[in-house]
Amino acid sequence: MDYVSALVPPVVMGAFFVFLVRLIIKTQGGPNKSKEDAAVDAAIARAEAAGAAQGAARETRGV
Repeated sequence: MDYVSALVPPVVMGAFFVFLVRLIIKTQGGPNKSKEDAAVDAAIARAEAAGAAQGAARETRGV
């Protein structure tokens, strides 16, 4: 019976992983897709602006 106790955790984790992937795929899109896309675009724009500001600060210091 040791083989049963050895196989249970991977089988349970595999089933959970399949459930999680299916849930993620099902929730893609939908009525909130445009809001989610806008939030991601805004976050990327903020990150790029912060990176550009750091680059400009380095240039003015001569680093």
